[in-house]
Amino acid sequence: MSLRIHASAIIVFIALLTESRAFAARGAHPSSFNSLHKPLNTNAIHGDRHSSDGIFHSRKARGHTQRTITQLRAGGTSSDNSNTIPPPDPPSNLTLFKFYLPCLALWISGPLLSLVDTSFIGLSAKAGAVGGAGSAAQLAALGPATTFIDGSLYLFAFLNVATTNLYASALAKGGGVSEKKNKLGNDELPGEGVVRTAAKCSLYSGLGLMVFLLAVARPLIALYIGPEAVASPGLLDAAHEYVKIRALSMPTALLGGVLQAALLGSKDSVTPLISILYSTLINVSGDYFLVTRLHMGLKGAAIATLLAQLAGTIAMIGPARRKLLSKGSSLGLLPRWITKSTPDAINGRTFLKFAAPVLTLILGKISAFGFMTNAAAGLPGQPATLAAHQIALSLFFFASPFLEVISQIGQTFLPAYGVLPEPTKGKSVDVKEWNDASDRFVFRLQKAGLVVGALIATVVGSIVAFYPGIVTKDAAVQAAAKPLASILAAGAFLTAPVAVSEGTLIARKELRYLAGVYLLSTVMLPPVLRKIRAGGGPVSQVWVAFAAFQAFRSVAFLGRLLLKKTGAKEADTVAAAN
Repeated sequence: MSLRIHASAIIVFIALLTESRAFAARGAHPSSFNSLHKPLNTNAIHGDRHSSDGIFHSRKARGHTQRTITQLRAGGTSSDNSNTIPPPDPPSNLTLFKFYLPCLALWISGPLLSLVDTSFIGLSAKAGAVGGAGSAAQLAALGPATTFIDGSLYLFAFLNVATTNLYASALAKGGGVSEKKNKLGNDELPGEGVVRTAAKCSLYSGLGLMVFLLAVARPLIALYIGPEAVASPGLLDAAHEYVKIRALSMPTALLGGVLQAALLGSKDSVTPLISILYSTLINVSGDYFLVTRLHMGLKGAAIATLLAQLAGTIAMIGPARRKLLSKGSSLGLLPRWITKSTPDAINGRTFLKFAAPVLTLILGKISAFGFMTNAAAGLPGQPATLAAHQIALSLFFFASPFLEVISQIGQTFLPAYGVLPEPTKGKSVDVKEWNDASDRFVFRLQKAGLVVGALIATVVGSIVAFYPGIVTKDAAVQAAAKPLASILAAGAFLTAPVAVSEGTLIARKELRYLAGVYLLSTVMLPPVLRKIRAGGGPVSQVWVAFAAFQAFRSVAFLGRLLLKKTGAKEADTVAAAN
């Protein structure tokens, strides 16, 4: 796996290099993408500024004048003779590449923890044992248990998306001297309110999720695996024990997720990676000691992963406080009536208002794959048919992070173009220039996404078509999977424009439109899949429906970007301050 990741990362770098000179020049931009950017709200330019701009200058420079801060936020590359404030300089290809690699590792780290458990259980359990102690029984219990936990965490990924975007937007808006001070009298940094609100929401959500899983996990797991699997000796008990232990890590897991998201919003992808390395080392060491040496089975694997997630979050709290908060500020995990702190501009209601449409996106994705698996399970030719579908689904999940990270880049870097600086004396703001700069950056991401999408689609399609022995030794499963090769490749390739456009629309806060598209496509997909299941069609038809699902979203998202006029109702230039 590591070799594939490395090769794909190199392709990302090559794709970005092809754009370097064309987009470095501020005047060069693709005519077809001139209207990509959402109109900027020039009415907000003269609004109040409540925080200092900590992203572009150190804490020692907080006393700089408003004019200096505005120039730094705008990029500060234009000459003194220019009458307009330039947009931020586009990030270099090397900057994007350095952000991409650690971020890719972060996307893969979640499934990696479950994969480590699977490997130790599969290699340590008794292969010939009967019942719950056997290798097959242990793995059979671990499968639904890890899926149950990973699915629960993914359901709350909307907290991470909201944190990244709101924090990056707060940095873009930050300027001037902060009007809010912490208990030590220090000016707060831009985005501190977002970090505190996100941390509090994640902790409370994690506590609620933990209580929910401890209370109702057993009947839900039984419903998920079905009556046949429940009848297998010890399977439900083992899966339930694993979920109960992992449930204890939900508060810290969600807290660690939003801290990681805020660091990504500040363009720091290295600090979260270091914490992931800590958790991985703890997980591997714990699995070796508890599973291999003490033979604790699933219980030992669950304890090792619980400790790993706790260690990863603890390792991230200190660096996150130093990078995201001013000296003397806290994460605000305790209620205000205890801390006696003043309310933040971004409160829980504001945060969840942004996060709610993102939850619709996540539910749409989860339901789509659930409907696909349900349809594949009802087709003839079992178990080879369902096994072939599972192989294709696993390969798609392997391919997705390479493209989702490009979406993350858009969510992190685009908000800087979404807020115009305040005009300074003798300097005006050219709205069209800022919009065009944003459009050029989006076009870079789209081209990089298509290159990476083509590569990763070729890889996963070739595995199914020419090297199925990598994923299964069963000849019947290999024969059932081969017809899926080209369709899987098409679905993976179409994910590129979907992911990049989705990240762009999230960064530009087109959340209602995104939620509407996901809601419509989610409503349209199940009837098609039910018809395929009723007709007993081959499993390839399930993946044809998914490819059409991706094509619909791709057209809808790209169409929104291409057809929406930029700045149609805005003045081209915001007048300079007197």
